[in-house]
Amino acid sequence: MSPEEKSLLERTYKMAEENNTILRSIRRTARIGTVMKVLYWVVIIGLSVGAFYFLQPYLEFMKSTLGLGENKTQTSSQEDLVRQLQDLLK
Repeated sequence: MSPEEKSLLERTYKMAEENNTILRSIRRTARIGTVMKVLYWVVIIGLSVGAFYFLQPYLEFMKSTLGLGENKTQTSSQEDLVRQLQDLLK
């Protein structure tokens, strides 16, 4: 092997090592990014569920107080129907 070929082979080897290092760094960064995105969404969804769990008693109280429940609307519509029938019978 001539000195020129040996020099070329050594430069190629150094370049391959450098490329390998860069590719490993890119792969590690991609993995960390994926893990961080998953953690981000787990925290967002967890906080949303936790907030709903915390606020649910207050929402139920407001719903029952304002008469927004299904039973309240059904009874009020039934009462309206009874009043209309009574008015028709008069």
